[in-house]
Amino acid sequence: MAAKKQNDYPKAFNNMFREYDIRGRVNNEELNPDNVYRIVKAYAKYLRKRNITKCVVGYDNRSCSEAFSEAAIKALTECGEDVIFIGLTITPATYFAQYHYGCEGAVMITASHNPDGWSGFKFAKGYSETLEPDDIVEVFNLLVTPDEKVPLGSVKNDNIRDIYIDNIVSKIKMGENKPKIVLDAGNGGAGVFVYEVFQRLGCLTFQLNCDPDMSYPHYFPNPSDMKVREKVRETVLNPYIKADLGLSFDGDGDRLGVIDNNGNNIWSDIVLAVLVKQLLEKKKGATVVYDVKCSQTLEEVIKDNGGVPCMWKTGHSYIKAKMHELKADLAGERSGHIFVGGDDYYSFDDAVFVGAKLVEYISNSECTLSETIASFPKYVTSPEIKAYCPDELKYGAVERIVAEMKERFPGKVCDINGARVSFDDGWGLVRASSNMPEMVLIFEGKTEKALNDIKAIFKEVLSKYDEISPDWENG
Repeated sequence: MAAKKQNDYPKAFNNMFREYDIRGRVNNEELNPDNVYRIVKAYAKYLRKRNITKCVVGYDNRSCSEAFSEAAIKALTECGEDVIFIGLTITPATYFAQYHYGCEGAVMITASHNPDGWSGFKFAKGYSETLEPDDIVEVFNLLVTPDEKVPLGSVKNDNIRDIYIDNIVSKIKMGENKPKIVLDAGNGGAGVFVYEVFQRLGCLTFQLNCDPDMSYPHYFPNPSDMKVREKVRETVLNPYIKADLGLSFDGDGDRLGVIDNNGNNIWSDIVLAVLVKQLLEKKKGATVVYDVKCSQTLEEVIKDNGGVPCMWKTGHSYIKAKMHELKADLAGERSGHIFVGGDDYYSFDDAVFVGAKLVEYISNSECTLSETIASFPKYVTSPEIKAYCPDELKYGAVERIVAEMKERFPGKVCDINGARVSFDDGWGLVRASSNMPEMVLIFEGKTEKALNDIKAIFKEVLSKYDEISPDWENG
């Protein structure tokens, strides 16, 4: 973080305040109603300093969420905030509610795709804007500032669901082909929304786990989980279904997993490439922002179709901020966050709307999704590889690695977020995870051999660092 944390709260609070959001375990040390109250009260003070006096509050489908929302509302109203409470929802519906109700403030109580037993917050600081690292440090430092005496704020209970669904459906222009699609909400909050959206778009839909269930009897909703994707794949390929598309949603509905009509996993940077093709058919010269983990395929598709590529830091708040700065029409991360802006949407990450845009594309195309993707430049890409490194050491290690890579490969290192090193036949990345005590590594090559050669270079460099585990997950 750029600013310095200055208060004397326990280490548990330091651990929860991460680079671009706040997450922790639900227990006596980290997140419980008392600590939720303290954290949200600090956020309320942050809002008051900016003369923001209205705030939306929603929560995800976890057993702790309702109690945490009560603590959050108490904190906000005691600081004079007028609250609009929308109950069980998804993060993009909370962001949409800001526009609908005219609220620059928003609290979404969620730990996104983190497993059950975790919770956290996504805090807004404006429309389609969430807290950035300096803002999170400011909220942390406000934990210990004295309360001001202000009139008690009000609370209004409302349900944004139907208006949010109407809004998405109104923005999608379906063609003659009405796709068959599989929907997997993983028993999370997205199930409250997705079935109706895609039914109203004219799709024949097959539901998996679309009833919210806090016990999560099958798996926790996380589109990056291969168990989730395998279940969607099996259903797409079922001979009695033969779906055109499979969509899975994370716990708070802002990340999307995609399976094509042939049962292939389509990672989000390639999903973004499909949306790039769709966008640039009608708007040449549009800017597209993407994070350092994305495939070279994406950059080439942007350029080949007349767009302007911009690689940027990983993290939904970073991507949103860069998107606003450049007035970009589209942005995304390999992790599954995709942001549609310009004339089409609001520039926040919304998996339901992105899924609807994919359905729109398929319904207006003569090609299947797999045929469209087959036309893109091909690279061999590794999964995300994790190497343990303590939180207190990982950023210092990355700084030294960046310096070494620049010395060894002058002019080939992008250092906006770790070290992404370009080679003639591919690239490699090492960066510090923002949420976990680990390094994240990705490799890509024109061939499997090129990928492995690049990986070997990184293995050799990182082997010098005792603080980084030599046992890389996924190898």
